[in-house]
Amino acid sequence: MVKKINLYKNFNIKNNDKGSIILIGSFDGLHLGHRKLFERAKKLKSKSKLKIGVFTFDPIPKMFFSKGLVNYRISNLNEKIRILKNFNVDFVINQKFNKKFSKIKCNDFIKNILIQKIGMKYIYVSNNFKFGNKREGDVKLLQKYQKTYNYKVIKPSPLKIKNKVISSSLIRKLLQDGNLNTANKYLDRLWTVEGIVKKGRQLGKTIGFPTCNIEMQNYVISKLGVYAVKVNLLSDNKIYKGIANLGIRPTFNQKKILLEVNIFNFNKKIYGKRIRVEFVKFIRGEKKFKNINYLKKQIKLDIKKAKKINL
Repeated sequence: MVKKINLYKNFNIKNNDKGSIILIGSFDGLHLGHRKLFERAKKLKSKSKLKIGVFTFDPIPKMFFSKGLVNYRISNLNEKIRILKNFNVDFVINQKFNKKFSKIKCNDFIKNILIQKIGMKYIYVSNNFKFGNKREGDVKLLQKYQKTYNYKVIKPSPLKIKNKVISSSLIRKLLQDGNLNTANKYLDRLWTVEGIVKKGRQLGKTIGFPTCNIEMQNYVISKLGVYAVKVNLLSDNKIYKGIANLGIRPTFNQKKILLEVNIFNFNKKIYGKRIRVEFVKFIRGEKKFKNINYLKKQIKLDIKKAKKINL
């Protein structure tokens, strides 16, 4: 049975969710490093009988402060909530990160929000966590007020694998470099992109390989090329096998990056439907072919290869 989770878009949280263990941060991707953090919080929950709440932000603060930073996210909010349900979380506060919120003084953030509104008893933060106007608040400031407001700061050490700190930044780099296998390993699941199927120029259909097209929105752009994928049509929650091209379609002289998914043995029209595309394996990089016939031959080879992969 899927765990119910309370999702708040402001600080008017229910009384029975107050006085909890709070984990605060962007939690983009919810990777193995995050999992370690939640496992530790779960042990504290068992001992203290307190609830676990996640305090996160949308957009990611770095995207808010760097307006040119568009393709950055590893996962969207839907994916985040879906994973947090499996992490034994009781509630999520998804705070809209805007100019007004960014101007809150760090002392007011602790007193008025973390204490008065949320009533936290424990707070888990990373060592580089910054908050408040001009990012003047840090872990040391949170620690300074522990006795005053009767809470405890927990600052866990990051997870390392082969002397590398497992972080969202590392996973973004792995995806951009085409190292999907390692990225999926550190995510502890398949990297996923979710979006609404748009009607495109139907270039795939004209060459005998119809595709469902979704825009990458704010997702990080992994290495351009062809991938073996699994597709979840969310309206019926069915899983299909397929192949996807992430790129600009240079053979057709296109320039906009698009995710085109060819679902095997599938002929339904699903324009306007939401799908979840799970990236299983990187097959090859995107390239420009001499003509359409060369492209069609290559697509047939790609599909043959994708069908052999254990999806």
